[in-house]
Amino acid sequence: MVNTNGMTKEMMESLAFSEDEKAALAEARKRPVVFDEDCPETTPERALKFRRVNLPRSRVEKGA
Repeated sequence: MVNTNGMTKEMMESLAFSEDEKAALAEARKRPVVFDEDCPETTPERALKFRRVNLPRSRVEKGA
């Protein structure tokens, strides 16, 4: 996310999607997800084998 509090109108407009980009995103949403041998669909059994890389932070910690 971008902090837009200190940005000028021109800076805000440069971050917005163009009409061509919006159209490309709309077309991509219509297409199905395709899995292949390099990136197979994750099964529930495989998902259980994943572990977190970063530990969840407590909101009570200092500075959080």
